[in-house]
Amino acid sequence: MATPVTGALRQSGSLFALALDVFRAMPKRPFQVKEFIQQAWFIASVTILPTALVSIPFGAVIALQLGTLTRQLGAQSYTGAASVLAVLREASPIVTALLIAGAGGSAICADLGSRKIREEIDAMEVLGISPIQRLVVPRVLASMLVALLLNGLVSVVGVVGGYVFNVIVQGGTPGAYIASFTALAQLPDLWTAEIKALIFGAIAAVVAAFKGLNAGGGPKGVGDAVNQSVVITFMLLFVVNFVITAVYFQVVPQKI
Repeated sequence: MATPVTGALRQSGSLFALALDVFRAMPKRPFQVKEFIQQAWFIASVTILPTALVSIPFGAVIALQLGTLTRQLGAQSYTGAASVLAVLREASPIVTALLIAGAGGSAICADLGSRKIREEIDAMEVLGISPIQRLVVPRVLASMLVALLLNGLVSVVGVVGGYVFNVIVQGGTPGAYIASFTALAQLPDLWTAEIKALIFGAIAAVVAAFKGLNAGGGPKGVGDAVNQSVVITFMLLFVVNFVITAVYFQVVPQKI
């Protein structure tokens, strides 16, 4: 008799199996270039404006909070370093991933779920066409590419927003703000953020594809699958982010 625990374990195993199938199918040919471009453009079009708008207050809040804290501790000269490192290392990949999952991932899940309940997926399998190679792989690669690019956008907008609010609202010194983060920030910080964005984009797309391909029960089942994919993606993102950050601090020596 199946229990909630065994059901969750079975679902987890199926999700990892799909992820392995997706990454095994990536090098195979023919590659669906048109599908990849269409999906990348769609995901970018629905996420770029919300990402830019969210990153401005996000960077501003971080700058305001850290500016107040450093002033209380008498370390105003480190406001720039703390703000930029917080935005670059943690905020930009997380904001990017949440918007990719919320906008792009939900659309991927709804699209594949609709195809599933219309039996298009079954028809493709009968014709000998792999749904994973034809539909899932282009969406996963498109999500990874858009997440990589949006992470750079969030980093730039967040840093600029933090700088403006620290200098204008809190009366910080522009030179001290810039000098402090250039003294402590390093190139591996940026590479780690980009790697996080790639991984988060892949997770969002794979989870959305998994829930979409296993949707059932008509339109209500597709709606439930979309909700579940967003929640599961958020949980996985925070766990994976913690693991990557912990490994980063153990591997990369920090400036002092």
